[in-house]
Amino acid sequence: MIGQQKGPLSGQGAQTRRRRAGIAAFLVGLVASLAFFAFFPGLPHVIDWGAIIVSLIVGGLARWGCQAWITRATKQKAERM
Repeated sequence: MIGQQKGPLSGQGAQTRRRRAGIAAFLVGLVASLAFFAFFPGLPHVIDWGAIIVSLIVGGLARWGCQAWITRATKQKAERM
C-alpha cells in the first residue's frame, strides 16, 4: 500500500489554499483600485472602461504576487524540513 503524505505542504490541500488566496488577492486588488478611482479627490469620480481595465490588471498583479509569495514560502518550508 502506498502511504499518503499529510501535513501543510502536501498536494491538494496546499493547492486549494493557494487558489483561494489568489482569488482573495484578486478581489482585494480589484475592489481597492475601483475604490481609488471612485473616491480619490481630484479624479472625476466616474468609473469608465479605463478604470475597469486598470482595476482588472491591478487585481491580476495582486493575485500573481500573492501566489508567488505563497509558493516561495512553501518552498522555504520544504527546504527546512
